[in-house]
Amino acid sequence: MIQTYSSTIRRKEMESVLTCMVDEKIGPGEMNARLIQIVKETTKCDGAIALRSSALALEYALNALALPKGSLIMLSALAPSWQIITVERLGYSALVLDVEEETGLVPVANVEEGIKEGGRLLVLHESMGILPDIKAYLALEVPIIEDISQSALAYYPEEEKNEEASVSENKNSDAEGEKKEPRGKRAGMYGLYAIFGMEDRDVVTSGGGAVLFAPNRKEWIPLKALADNAPSTDIMPDMNAALAFVEIKEYARNEETRRELFALYSRSTMSGRHKTFVRANDEGSTVYSFPLVLNSGFKDVKSYAQKKGIEVRQAFENSIIALRQEQLAEKCICANSLLLRCALFPLYPRLGQKDASRIVKVLSSLP
Repeated sequence: MIQTYSSTIRRKEMESVLTCMVDEKIGPGEMNARLIQIVKETTKCDGAIALRSSALALEYALNALALPKGSLIMLSALAPSWQIITVERLGYSALVLDVEEETGLVPVANVEEGIKEGGRLLVLHESMGILPDIKAYLALEVPIIEDISQSALAYYPEEEKNEEASVSENKNSDAEGEKKEPRGKRAGMYGLYAIFGMEDRDVVTSGGGAVLFAPNRKEWIPLKALADNAPSTDIMPDMNAALAFVEIKEYARNEETRRELFALYSRSTMSGRHKTFVRANDEGSTVYSFPLVLNSGFKDVKSYAQKKGIEVRQAFENSIIALRQEQLAEKCICANSLLLRCALFPLYPRLGQKDASRIVKVLSSLP
């Protein structure tokens, strides 16, 4: 059976973890610091802290913002359920917003309505690796925490002021036969804080944990004060940090493989009744598995794939709408529809050509 999820752990990742074990340095230490440094170099953020869970990262972000208890925090209905559990545990109230079916993201209009209802802060979950039109959200002037656990290391479009220079540079690079790296900011660099989740099903995994980073100095100052006084039980251990460190270094290679598979899968579904989400090409989004919005029942598709030796799961089985379906179904109609109709097919770098071909055959012949 080809599993829906599989962490991409190769020899390099294992050697890095084993080195920590042999050196008997498994608690927070040097590798934690190296992980923070590579995140800073990759994202260009001002400062970061590596913590033991994504829930802790959200807690530290809210504490750094000094948001008054009882404040209304806006969450996506398709965000992971730990977000609403954490928000409520910390004494805040959650306002769950519906999404748009084409992208799985919360539309700006829904955030505007949320602000009118008293929403004080938006946790912007970038579902399935798809980046939002971030400038439209920023125009609302509401504080934003980006959750980039599925969109990590994708690029936002270039700033308009650089467009003319960019065109000139791209022409030069094309003439030289070189591939020019995009100049836009990385995912997470527009919010006040960004949660870079590294759980087992995230794009980059540490086996458990998250890096919380502040794009700018103003927000890093209060977060650094919290980081300096954080108990060791909150900080990501070196064994986990070692795994994540190598995964970030290998990200470009892994993402290239994921993109190739995504293109292959997409072609096989083009003439069918089922569609995937609208997303930017290349570095404008991160390939997080292969979500397919079904035009038929999920159970039929799951059963059909299972007979062919492929595990298919609900894409949003661990979401807020899944946790509170009875309470939210009427209000979050699109999210509830996606919960019931969006299937996730296996897509990860460790898939061999034989398994990928099997998946393509199933995708092209779905009921």
